[in-house]
Formats: sequence, C-alpha cells, structure tokens
Amino acid sequence: MKVKDLLTQRQTYFLETTNFYKIISLVFGLILLTTATFAQQTRLSIDRKNTPIISILSEIEKSSGYVILYPEEIKTDLNQKVTLSAVNKPIEQVLHDLFTGTDFSYKIIGRQIAISGNKKLRKAPVRKTSSTQVRIQGKVTDAQTGEPLSNVNVFVKELGRGASTNENGSFSISLGEGTYTLRVSYIGYLTSLQTINTRNGLTCNFLLHSDTELSEVLVTARKKDENVTRTNMGVDKLTISEIKRMPALMGEVDIIKAIQLLPGVQPTAEGGSGYSVRGGSADQNLVMLDNATVYNASHMFGFFSVFNNDVVDNVELYKGDLPIKYGGRLSSLLDVGLKDSYTDKIKGSGGLGLISSRLMLEGSLGEKTNWMIGARRSYADLFLKLSSDKSINKSIIYFYDLNAKMTHRISDRDKLSLNLYSGNDKFGASSVAEFSYGNRVGSLTWSHIYNEGLISKLSFNATNYHYMLQSELDNASIKWQAGITDLALRWDWNHTLNQNLTLSYGATTTYHHFNPGLIKQPDYPDFKIPNNNTLEHSLYWSAEHKLNERLTVRYGLRLAIFQNMGSATVYKYDNNYEVSDSTRYGSGKIYHTYYRLEPRVGMVYKLSESSSIKANYARNTQFIQIANNSSSGSPLDLWFPASPNIKPQTADMVSAGYFKNFNNNAFEFSTEIYYKKMDHVIDFADHATLLLNDKLEGEVRTGTGKAYGIELMLKKNTGKLTGFINYTLSRSERTIPEINEGKTYLSPFDKTHSINISTSYELSKKWSISAAWVYATGNPTSYPTGRFEIGGEYFPIYSGRNEYRKKDYHRLDLSVNYVPTHKPGKKWSGEWNFSLYNAYGQKNPWIITYDQNTPSGIPNAKMTYLFGVVPSITYNFKF
Repeated sequence: MKVKDLLTQRQTYFLETTNFYKIISLVFGLILLTTATFAQQTRLSIDRKNTPIISILSEIEKSSGYVILYPEEIKTDLNQKVTLSAVNKPIEQVLHDLFTGTDFSYKIIGRQIAISGNKKLRKAPVRKTSSTQVRIQGKVTDAQTGEPLSNVNVFVKELGRGASTNENGSFSISLGEGTYTLRVSYIGYLTSLQTINTRNGLTCNFLLHSDTELSEVLVTARKKDENVTRTNMGVDKLTISEIKRMPALMGEVDIIKAIQLLPGVQPTAEGGSGYSVRGGSADQNLVMLDNATVYNASHMFGFFSVFNNDVVDNVELYKGDLPIKYGGRLSSLLDVGLKDSYTDKIKGSGGLGLISSRLMLEGSLGEKTNWMIGARRSYADLFLKLSSDKSINKSIIYFYDLNAKMTHRISDRDKLSLNLYSGNDKFGASSVAEFSYGNRVGSLTWSHIYNEGLISKLSFNATNYHYMLQSELDNASIKWQAGITDLALRWDWNHTLNQNLTLSYGATTTYHHFNPGLIKQPDYPDFKIPNNNTLEHSLYWSAEHKLNERLTVRYGLRLAIFQNMGSATVYKYDNNYEVSDSTRYGSGKIYHTYYRLEPRVGMVYKLSESSSIKANYARNTQFIQIANNSSSGSPLDLWFPASPNIKPQTADMVSAGYFKNFNNNAFEFSTEIYYKKMDHVIDFADHATLLLNDKLEGEVRTGTGKAYGIELMLKKNTGKLTGFINYTLSRSERTIPEINEGKTYLSPFDKTHSINISTSYELSKKWSISAAWVYATGNPTSYPTGRFEIGGEYFPIYSGRNEYRKKDYHRLDLSVNYVPTHKPGKKWSGEWNFSLYNAYGQKNPWIITYDQNTPSGIPNAKMTYLFGVVPSITYNFKF
C-alpha cells in the first residue's frame, strides 16, 4: 500500500469514528447524570409505631443504600422509641421527621448519613470522636503471593460495622476523627488486628498470612455460595488446581479438555481443542486471554491447547449469558486469566513429559513490579533426527508457546499490566513441503481506582492468527499465506453506588483485517484474494440491583455496530447465487453499517441461604464467522465478515434453573433448562469451494436454527473425594431453504445424551488417583444410500443432510499422582503423574470413508480411529 493511500485510509477512519466517540461521551455523560439524579431522588415509605430509632435507621439503610454512621457512645440512646409515618418521601424529609422532638441531629455526606447526639444524653465517652467524617482506604493482599484478596471482612470494633474488599482487594470506610481498631478476617488466613488514628493518615494496607493449621480449608477467589447468589446462569468456574487433578491426554494437562467435561459442552472431534456449547458451532465461542482474543486455541491440530497450565490462574466459561461488556459470539465466552501475583523471590514451576516440556519463572523488580515468563515446547522432531532415514531425520514437527506478563503498581490506585503471547506449530517433510500456523497476542491494561465504588480499566489489545503452506517440487515453489489481525481499544467501568446497586458501562472499538489468502509462485504473478477490513464498535450499560434480601435483578443493553470498510469489490448475486453485478469502493470508505441492540436481563431469587432459582434472557450478535464445512475444524479455517450480502447471525436465549448447596457448600447441585433461537445462521452449499475463492459469499446459505436442552450437575468441593457428575439432554436443529430440500435437519453438533464423570481421591499425602468417564450420542452424519456409474466408476448417492449418526462415543481416562516426601529446607519439590487415556481401548470413530467399487454393489465402509490406549508419564516440579 502506498503511503498516500495509507494516510487517506487512516484519515477516513478518524472521520468515521469521531461521531462514535461523541456518542461515547454523550452516553457516559448521561450515565453520570443518571447516577447523580438517583442519589438526589431517593424516596422512602416507612410506617412504624413505638419503634426504636436504631431499628428504623437500620431499615432506612437497607432500603436506601445509604451508609449510616454514629458514635458508639450514643448507640444505647438510639433505642429511644418513636412513631414515624412516611409515604414516598425524600430521604431528607424522612430523617427530619424521624429526629424531630429528639436530641439527635444528622448530616448527609454523599451516600453516608452521620448521626450525632446531645452531650446531655451521652454516657461517659469511651474516646474522643467527631462528626467530621474521614475516609480510610486500603488494600488486603496475600502476604506470600501478593495477590489481592476479595470478599475480606474489614470490621471496626468500636462501631460494630465494617466493609468488605472488592475484586481488587480494596476497601474504604468513612470514620469520625479518633482512634479505632480494625479487625481483618478471611477464611484460611490468620486474623489481623490494627489500631489506627484517623488523624495520622488515610491509607491502611493489610498483609494476611495463611493459617497453616487449617489443612482442610480450600481458599478460593470466590464466595463459596457464589453459584447460588450470582445472577448469571450457565457459568462454570475451574481453578487450575481442579484442572490439574483431571487425567490428561499424553500427560499434558489441558484447559480445553477440562471444559469439554462440563454440562452443555461437547468436543467437535476426538482429541481436538474445538468444542460446541449448547448446540453451537466452534466459531461461535469467544476465547479471551487476559482481555485479548485468541482465534485458534489449538496445537498439533487440536490435540493440545495453546494454554500453558503453569501460567494460568483461573478459567471461566459463560454459556450464552455473556457478561455485558463482551459480545460478538452466539454461544459462549471462555475467559482465561493469567497469574498476577507478587513474590520477592524468584520462583518457578514446570514439567517434563513424553511429548513436551514446560517451564515458568516469576519474580519481582522492586516492591511495585512483578513479572512472569513461561515457555513450552514439544520435541518429537528431536527424536526424528536420530533416524538413519534421511526423509525422516529432515522432517519437522513441533509446537511452542511463549508467555510473558509484567505488572507495575504505579500507586495504590493505579496498576499497569502488559501481557504477551506467541505460539506456533510447524510441520515439514524433507524440504518438500512445510505447514505452519500460530497466534500472536498482546494486551496493555491500565486499572485505576477512583474511590471504593468506582473502578475503570482501559486496555489496548492486539491479536493475530496466521497460517502458511508451502511446497517445492521439481524446482516449482508455491507459498500460501492467510490470517486475521485485530486491533482493539476498550474502556470498562464498574460503579458501585451502594450495597444494593452496581453499574457496569463502557465502550470498545475493534479494527479487523482479514487476509483470505496470498499465493506466491516464482516466475508467475502473485494470486491474491482481496483483503477485507471492518470496524466493530460497542457501547454497553448494565445494572445489578438488589431489591431485597431475596431478589436481585440484572438488566442491561448493549449497542453493537459493524462497519465494512474499503477498499473492496462487492458482488451482487441473483437467485441462483451467480454474480449479476459488482461495485468497487475505495480505500478507507465505509460502505455498509449494521446496528444491533442486545438486551440482557437476569434475576436470582433466594429460596433460602443455600438455594435459589434463576432466570435470564440474552441476545447475542455475531458479525464474523469461519468458512468450514467440516464439524471438526482445521488450522486452515478462514474467517470472513458480515457484509451487504451476509447478515449478522443473532441468537435469543432464555434459560431458567434451580441451584442448591449442601453441607456448608461442600456439595453443589444445579439444573438448568434453555431454549435458543437463531436467525441468519450460516451453512454452505453442497460441494462448496471455500478456500481461495474471491466469491465466497456465493457459497453461503442462511436460515434459522434452534437449540434446547436440560443440564444437571452435582459437584463435591471438599474432602478427600472431590469431583462432579453431569448429564445433558439436548437438541440442535437447522432449517435453511437451499439445503436438504428446505427440510429441517440436525446440526452437526447435535448430541442427544451426554454424561461426564470426573473424580479425584486422595489416598494419602503421597498418593492420589483420578478418573474421568465420558459418554455421548454419536455425531449426526450423512451416509451413502445408493450409487451411480459413469464410465465404469461408481459414485455415491448420499442421504439427506445429517439423517444418520455415528456410533456412540465413550471413553475412560485414569491417572495416578505420586508426591515424594519433601525434605524440610529443600526449595525443590516434585511429583510424578502416570495416566492412561482411553483406558479400555474403545475404538471411537474419527473418520468414516466408503469404497464404492465393490463386486456386490454394496459400499464398503471403513472407520478410522485415532487412539487406542495411550499411556503417559510426566514429572512436575516447582521451586
């Protein structure tokens, strides 16, 4: 591209997006105005006779969301009984009526109400106090790792009240001038006590030390009853410790393989990293690594994922009901978070396996900066070099990962994080052919805490997925390159107005660059499929509102905008999908725009402290998709965007569920039902040409789809025996006029029944065993039902689309873990893992082919399976 053209394109992009950012500013202004108005217009209705003032104050606090503060020495005097009647009155009027005729006065400071009393009423004061409010802020972190701790109790002994830390470990309390004792407590940690004087400073940080005597306590980053209380449905969380306890293929613990055991999730192929969620295709899943998109999460054609478990901290899967700040996919969000802990010493972990090895190191640069770097590589190619056969020892087959993360705490309120990832697969044979594919991902995030209720995250993200295929035969060389690149800017805000109302709002803008294919041949002109450029924007706003102790609702709206940008040639197709006309658009020209509204609503109603019912509705829109007519996927997947010819896919999903915990949250039970209706769902014409086709849109066929089902899950979290069992009953269908004669047919990802059992048992401190058994109905497929002859060759006549099924799938995996005795004072520790994949050698179908040229005239079916029994051994270590 010429410099002049590049400048013209950037100038056009700036002009087109200026209005978008004006909209952002307007929306943020309206949000802040709404927030201020809410604070000013709080109205209450209270009718109480002969009731203690302190009881009425407690009711006002719960109903209004205001925090009420008063000195400890007047607490007894607040038991004075009064009569109050107020109907839809402003809170100022209610307080005025409440204290009229008493010796108390009040003052409203922001979202806080300070109560003071007449000196004659006060008993002997315990300490000097003042109605002047001082805000004390601080942060609670793990003393060993430096990780922030959320949901920690910070209690003020003198006032009998306190606060809890947010997701960043921060807290804030408004106190009168004087001396107070703060008690900080958290399960699995020693309680910390600290005396403070509000005149000496406004910051008070705590380092909590693990309670080593509590050997049976499992410390997690979420509330134990979060599955009951949170408004989201279809959310599954896995810690890396849970994932590591599961049996692994070829000894490599894998995040993708772990989530394939969850209800509603199905692998798209044996041993692969592709997965279907609630009947959706693999490209309908959004995969995020620390805010950045990962377009292909597989290594070795799907046998391994791109996630090195040593650098991962936590994994969350959202099945349809995505967080409001995310969009762009119909089925799910897989959110993978990397480690971000502080340590004053260099630490490491890793593993040595039969297929690959890995290493992770972490440390600090001073008191404010921590870093982490991880690497993983397979080494089958190193063994191939030992062969005496030159055609083998020159072969190439390997993959690698590199992860790096650095976090710098600029201040108690500001944090800057940089995350980088690079991974690649490479295959080749004797310099004749070479194939490679990989991801490059980066994100830079600035987190800022304005106060205890307002937090923002501003991030710039870049991602690239690419593949290359080249061959050299008879002095002829061909090289094919393709891929997709994203540049994204997002700004997310979390605003806690009070204990009953939390807002989330923000905006994103993404530049997509699609490279469908470039072929280079010496002595011939390059063959290039024109690139595509698009812009994708979003604005969102959501509120989570606790209406009372039992009912919490969540409601929000997301505006998605998708723009096609030149240079481009847009073809017009007739009813037979033949090109009838074309239009050329210049570089940087916005020639088509889609606007889509995505409402999302959810609620949770607590039946008791340990049970609840939930319901939600969500609409999702998808603007980009993969051109692939195979359900198993491949590294040659070609992403292409919505356009004037292809409307965005949409999905409307409703779901409801019952959630129950037992034995102090040791057991979790849930059942969820869902119904998903899809419009403009995409499939491809029979025998479609998808790769290197500049008229790909002529191969696309669109219609409607639906998926529905029920999911049951029982999980045990504590004790020597842990694990889960789940069952899914589901159906997924498509109806597209030009496919299967317009008749409804099964989606390639339809599996009627699915059962997953995963369990781990600790035999002793040294030995533990794990097992996983999976069963699923066979995938839908089309079989030949006849044949015809042309020139002595026989060709199949196939059944309708997906009228038959492959054999049912089932498999048992086993694993044994041995931890040698750790010598005191020794920094190095290790453990051995022995595993069997497909322990009873089930031959599950991978590919079925047919030989039509048989004497009997009956096609001969041949089944190809990938794995028999696969043993492996891995040594894991840390120091």
